Amino acid sequence: MGGPYLVDKFNASLGQKLRAARRQRAWSLGQVESRTLGEFKASVVGAYERGERAISVQRFVRLAGIYGVAASDLLPLVPSDDDLVIDLDALGAASSDDLVERYLAAIQLLRRDSSHFEIRRGDQAILGSLVQTVDPTATSDETR
Repeated sequence: MGGPYLVDKFNASLGQKLRAARRQRAWSLGQVESRTLGEFKASVVGAYERGERAISVQRFVRLAGIYGVAASDLLPLVPSDDDLVIDLDALGAASSDDLVERYLAAIQLLRRDSSHFEIRRGDQAILGSLVQTVDPTATSDETR
């Protein structure tokens, strides 16, 4: 199962920590770009923070140093291979279906999370069928 609204959990967690470190310094994405003289483009840092783009170890260590934080302090716990995160902002933008929005709002309310949260296998099948990325009649192994 894939798509622009499904984000690798490790990258999403790392991105959240990078965003928190940047915000701790009260910098905008544009300020990161200007303070690094373009070494880190605002759009790229934003993609790192959203978990949409993987960051190399060298760039990660460099960015952590720019933020004045030890890189080890920004590393998230390693998730299992079955973990999956949904970027609600991207999914909401990709879907014009009110049913998808209501379903996600219900999950979000029940799980008390803001823009990223873990979903269960059943949620994956339902969301996949709603956005037409998974056959809802497929077995669990086929939807992985």
